[in-house]
Amino acid sequence: MTDSQRILDSIRRLVRLLRLTDRAAQTELGLSGAQLFVLHELAKTPAMSLSELAERTRTDQSSVSVVVSRLVDSGYVMRERDRRDARRLVLTLTKGGRAIAEKSPPVAQEKIIETLERMQPSERRRFADIFGHIIEELGEARGAAPMMFEEVETPGGGKTSRKK
Repeated sequence: MTDSQRILDSIRRLVRLLRLTDRAAQTELGLSGAQLFVLHELAKTPAMSLSELAERTRTDQSSVSVVVSRLVDSGYVMRERDRRDARRLVLTLTKGGRAIAEKSPPVAQEKIIETLERMQPSERRRFADIFGHIIEELGEARGAAPMMFEEVETPGGGKTSRKK
C-alpha cells in the first residue's frame, strides 16, 4: 500500500467517523454532532463566554456562535449576563441541555481532540503544518472553518444547508 493510499484511507475513515457520529446524534437526539459537541463542552463548566467556548472547541468564534444560536433557539442553552460582570454574556445549559449532555456519548470531535492532545507538541505541530499545507493546496484555507457538518457560507455569499 502506498503512502498516498494510506493517507486517503485514513481521511476516509475520519470522515466516516464524523459522518456516523453526526448521523447518530441527528437520529437519536435531533441535534448535529457539532451541537452535541458544544453541549458537552458547556456541561464541563457552569458558565462560559462564547470566546471561551470557541477556545474549548478549537473553533472560530463566529462558527461556534452559529451553533450556539441554534441551541438557544431550541431551548438547550441560555445566554445570560455574568453575575460578576454585567458587561459579559455567559452561556449556560438549560435543564434539557444538561440532560442531553449527561446521557449522550462523546462525539468524534471530542475523541479527535483527546487524541491530538496526547501527541508530542512537536509531532502535533508538524501534523498541523502538513495538514494545513494540504488544505491550502486544495484552495480551502480561506475564511473561518465551520464546525463539522454545520451550515457553511458558499463562495457567492449564500449558505448551504447542512445535510440531514
